[in-house]
Amino acid sequence: MPNALAMLMLAVWPVVTVILFRRLSLSLALIINLVAAFLILPPPPAAYDFPLLPPLTKHSIPALVALIMVLAMYGLRRSILPDTVLGKILMLTFILSPIATVANNGEVVYWGELTLPGLGVTDALALSITQILIFIPFVLARQFLTDADSQRQVLIVLMFAGLAYTPLMLLEIRLSPQLNLWIYGYFQHSFLQTMRFGGWRPMVFLYHGIWLAFFAMLALTAAAALFKFEKKRKVLLAVATIYLGGVLVLCKSLGALIFAVFLLPVVLIFGVRMQLKVAALLALLAIGYPMLKAVDLIPADDILAAAESIDEDRANSLRFRFYNEDILLERAYEKPVFGWGSWGRNLIYNEVNGTLESVSDGRWIIVLGQYGWFGFLAEFGLMVLPIFLMWREMLARKADEISPYIGPLTLMLGINAVELVPNATLTPVTWLLSGALMGYAETLRRERLNMTYDETGHLKWRPVGQ
Repeated sequence: MPNALAMLMLAVWPVVTVILFRRLSLSLALIINLVAAFLILPPPPAAYDFPLLPPLTKHSIPALVALIMVLAMYGLRRSILPDTVLGKILMLTFILSPIATVANNGEVVYWGELTLPGLGVTDALALSITQILIFIPFVLARQFLTDADSQRQVLIVLMFAGLAYTPLMLLEIRLSPQLNLWIYGYFQHSFLQTMRFGGWRPMVFLYHGIWLAFFAMLALTAAAALFKFEKKRKVLLAVATIYLGGVLVLCKSLGALIFAVFLLPVVLIFGVRMQLKVAALLALLAIGYPMLKAVDLIPADDILAAAESIDEDRANSLRFRFYNEDILLERAYEKPVFGWGSWGRNLIYNEVNGTLESVSDGRWIIVLGQYGWFGFLAEFGLMVLPIFLMWREMLARKADEISPYIGPLTLMLGINAVELVPNATLTPVTWLLSGALMGYAETLRRERLNMTYDETGHLKWRPVGQ
């Protein structure tokens, strides 16, 4: 269980957020607040769990306080809903679909000795609030991270956060993942999953070693992008890129390594137009996988054979994932439209004693089981929609009329969407990237259509010549 320091850190972070917003620019305070909290604060199950509300964790507390600070100091610059009709539909579905889920899950579910309660009004309230809390980083980034300077700041913060985190990572690589236990009083996951390729896989204060390796990959990609675009400090940026690459190798996460090997050449060699195309393909892959899986068009045997040629342990892990996806997908198909809701109703249990017999690793199968196809399409669709909006704006402009930082950011978002197929690495950083890209794409669209916002935050046509 989390110790007093863990709970104190969660309680004190609002003060840190206030200090950041009072001393830094709005964009920099927002980025640092979300990224630093993600890396420093204790992971779940550390949380404040108040009645009728979802648990307040390291993901929701910084975002909620940031929203309060923004409203108090700056106000919102535009409507909360996206500009496009599709964006509005996806966002409203994302927030409100849990109400339909609850309405469709009033019955009690029995698994042998285990009884799972039916859902009621309080669950509808809690689930909708959870969706809102998840979504705050997107809303804030879409409002205030809408230009090239703020995009550059995102890359800089990710790179320096990765560099600052590496001493803790290297310590756990040497001694085993113990920092969360030593400092916050509990081990956040299974210790059996910390051994890889004959050594330790670090976790520090994140939920799993996979999460940390993926963040290290993002930091490496940010460093490579800055090396490409910055005109000064080329040698230092090159050293930072190489160093972060070496640390990523030591993280012993095959998935993150494959992503890095794929992304770095695209970032360093190709231009923004090609990078957007690659990001769009990644987004289509992330959305298409569950659909292909649903109609049994994923070549699982071929994928397993390829994995076995690399490492037998990784092949067995992948086989375990495929098996659990299959049984959880069957469970999800019992309520395919709006899902099973909360309280673990979407999982598989023993028919006699009620013990858990399934593991849901991928974010897609979690969302599909809990909120059905409506919830899945709303969450994943809204997440990757900015990539396609940026692609549309790119087609209407010359490449040099678009911020060069858009390419690496869209690639990061696209690869994060792909990572949500095998894992549940949906973090505030994900929504920060998505919101920043959405805001910039909408800015370009308004310029192209000669539109602006009025004093109430609604779009209107700009008179010619203004």
